[in-house]
Amino acid sequence: MSPTLAQPTAKPQTVAARSVWTRYPSLFEINTWVWLSDLSEKYGKPINLASVPPAEWDAIASYGFDAVWLMGVWERSPAGIAIANKNPGLLADFRRALPDFRPEDNVGSAYCIRRYVVDPHLGGPKALAAARAQLAQRGMNLLLDFVPNHVAPDNPWAAEHPDYFITGTADDAHDNPAAYISINGVCCACGRDPFFPPWPDVLQLNAFNPQLRQAVIATLSDIATQCDGVRCDMAMLFLNSVFERTWGTHVGPPPSTEYWTDVINATKTSHAGFLFVAEAYWDLEWQLQQLGFDFCYDKKLYDRLEHDSAENVRLHLCADMDYQNKLIRFIENHDEPRAATAFPPAKERAVAVATFTLPGAKLYYEGQLEGRKVRPPVFLGRRPHEPVDQALHDFYSTLLSVVNKPVFHDGLWRLCKRSGWPDNNSSQNLVAWGWEWEKGDERRLIAVNLSDSPLQALIQVPRTGNRTWDLIDVFSGATYRRDGNEMASRGLYIELAPWAFNVFRAVRVTE
Repeated sequence: MSPTLAQPTAKPQTVAARSVWTRYPSLFEINTWVWLSDLSEKYGKPINLASVPPAEWDAIASYGFDAVWLMGVWERSPAGIAIANKNPGLLADFRRALPDFRPEDNVGSAYCIRRYVVDPHLGGPKALAAARAQLAQRGMNLLLDFVPNHVAPDNPWAAEHPDYFITGTADDAHDNPAAYISINGVCCACGRDPFFPPWPDVLQLNAFNPQLRQAVIATLSDIATQCDGVRCDMAMLFLNSVFERTWGTHVGPPPSTEYWTDVINATKTSHAGFLFVAEAYWDLEWQLQQLGFDFCYDKKLYDRLEHDSAENVRLHLCADMDYQNKLIRFIENHDEPRAATAFPPAKERAVAVATFTLPGAKLYYEGQLEGRKVRPPVFLGRRPHEPVDQALHDFYSTLLSVVNKPVFHDGLWRLCKRSGWPDNNSSQNLVAWGWEWEKGDERRLIAVNLSDSPLQALIQVPRTGNRTWDLIDVFSGATYRRDGNEMASRGLYIELAPWAFNVFRAVRVTE
């Protein structure tokens, strides 16, 4: 039998010991193929995951990240590449991102997976093990991709286990030729999100098939020997209710258990501490959390920060902490526009301070800290050169040093009340919260103006009474001495310019 997803052809020689995950881990996503292409050019020789210079790992570790997500390490699909190279829309996207695009730059979608074996171009399984060891030496865990919804047309399962897939009839293929691919005489449905056209380069797996679930458990058990967690692509598509609505009569009634309950429980039983992160949309984050996901994308926060009012951001943050603690906050990733293009410079800094000082996990994307503006499609193996925005990089360096403190990982977070005056409602543009860490008597107070207008407001800061406090702004260095009773009752007066912010370290004054 040829190797399947659950039977990779090679195994790493050693497995790095899994580190403990922090309460609110910070993750650094790297587009692996593109990153290694950049490094190969920088050093004037081919670089794979085994030969990344230690200085590059040191540079990543210096920011204080808890884990690196190496996006796109699995074997790319020649069949998928051929399909993509015939797609005018994709080719136009490639040329927009890479004006000097050549056909060989299309290395295949990172989410059109032929096998869950590290691609030879990246060094194969042994190279991944070497990279994981380098991360572990620097106190960082490793996150990889898992794509539940679909596989490439040349994945071995297509020939060996056609029952794992959604299939159709000749009439289906005739009526909707863009939605089906013939594999060895079997009419297989293309993978899809119910709100968009089918993806022409992948085959749809059947979430209701019990044999598929067992094969996936075996696949994830193998993946779990190579990393510390997985980011699960479009995880909500495999909820029983969503899958039934999407595929209807093609699949029959749903099974008695949820796919994710079966898969996550089995994986965690054999690999304690293995982390599951869900890419999730459609207000289904809470349901996925209940099925075992450690963290789910907080896309709603991103959307509100980009398009909505500060008041709606504040209302979003009023959610129960059991829910918020399992969200992952971000302002860009490989699916979203680069933050430097989505937000004007001042607004990007404001939303970054707001996003990365909240509870929950945090996600940063390689290139974000330097102000990259081009988001290469996940098919491309290289990207254009871009200058570093040094001012933005300095801002992020400061922000990361600020949030890389125990108070932001182990402390108690509280949303602060704010108020204004009858003739001045600008306080509605303010969001504010505090952190307390009793073990080290550490406190932080964050205030952000999420608008293009100046504001004045009073922030009620709880548990500060009967003391005098020095509020030290960690960005400007300015210090303000304030009375704790006044801050707890009437409130701390604050005035902020458009998109301005304060991140205060609160220190008790000893008299």
